Amino acid sequence: HMATCLDFDNKRAYFRSQLRSRRMESRYETIRLHVRRNEIFMDSYHQLRMRTGEEMRAKIQVQFQGEEGIDAGGVGKEWYSALAKEIFNPNYALFVQAGGKACTYHPNPMSYVNRDHLQFFQFIGRVIGKAIHDGQNLEAWFTRGFYKHMLGRKVIPADLEAFDPEYFSNLKWMLDHDITDIIELFFCAESDELGQMRIVDIKPNGRKLPVTNDNKHEYIQLMSEHKMTNSVRPQIDAFLKGLHEIVPPELLSLFDNNELELLISGLPDIDIEDLKNNTEYHNYMPQSEQVQWFWKVLSEFSQEQRAWFLQFATGTSRVPVEGFKGLVGMRGPQKFSIHKAFGADRLPSAHTCFNQLDLPDYPSEEVLREKLVQAVSEGHEGFGFA
Repeated sequence: HMATCLDFDNKRAYFRSQLRSRRMESRYETIRLHVRRNEIFMDSYHQLRMRTGEEMRAKIQVQFQGEEGIDAGGVGKEWYSALAKEIFNPNYALFVQAGGKACTYHPNPMSYVNRDHLQFFQFIGRVIGKAIHDGQNLEAWFTRGFYKHMLGRKVIPADLEAFDPEYFSNLKWMLDHDITDIIELFFCAESDELGQMRIVDIKPNGRKLPVTNDNKHEYIQLMSEHKMTNSVRPQIDAFLKGLHEIVPPELLSLFDNNELELLISGLPDIDIEDLKNNTEYHNYMPQSEQVQWFWKVLSEFSQEQRAWFLQFATGTSRVPVEGFKGLVGMRGPQKFSIHKAFGADRLPSAHTCFNQLDLPDYPSEEVLREKLVQAVSEGHEGFGFA
């Protein structure tokens, strides 16, 4: 599994060379944009909307109205950065914050309150494709589930934890207990659409099919897909249409969902000392052997492995602007915490909605390193209920 970690740079280099060779085929001249800073989203949308995917592969030159800066790359960077912020502007209602944490975003099932929402999603797909194509990092972080959609992969119930932690814990409870005669559920979901309750079947005729202890696994999988995928299927499809116009899906599929996040947002600079100074302990002390080993191992990680670790423990590689004292969880500010777990044969596990790492009391630094590396590079595939 370490191979996937070490491969990221190689994959990215191969990916970029493939994109470059396709760019040679683009016969188009530079695209010139003239935008108002405070209307950057709509101005860019209107000026790029009629361009073909192939035209979009050409170089973009940006002029901000009233600032006659010459774009030598600098203004282009500014355009990407200002546009990325606007994508999540709540007035457009296109994305919602996942799990109440203001750091990752997912398409909003009610984005249709904005009449042109699907054209906007296609445009955003293009912008992200264009940024990847130009090698520009965007300050845009999405949910695990949405990265999987970009790669055409299926979501699993574990992806729901960061997206809707409270609902996830209900599903986990169902999984851990015999639900016979306790819960009366059917294979359908309720959705509140502007104050109207609507029932949606999650399998044919689902509202008449009761959930039992025998079929609850299927229910949990289907509900997870409903929440993260089917309820925003038109939005995802429009986004992918835009993305694939610029970056072909077969090239994107080189990456897994964690690598895709790093491809879009760049490798963060992770200061281990800062993380250490903002960590809380449960049933460990800062001077416990396992804790000392943990920090030693983490400080020996490459920047890339550190990014993987952060994704594993907090659900995103995003470092808060003010450093790790600014980490948030689903209930507000929530520092990184290390909890003692038992069973030296088990892998460390994480609860991303609380920025919590469960670290077993391993017998040696070597074992700790091996288990941590394995956990971090595997991520939570499988059913993922730790």
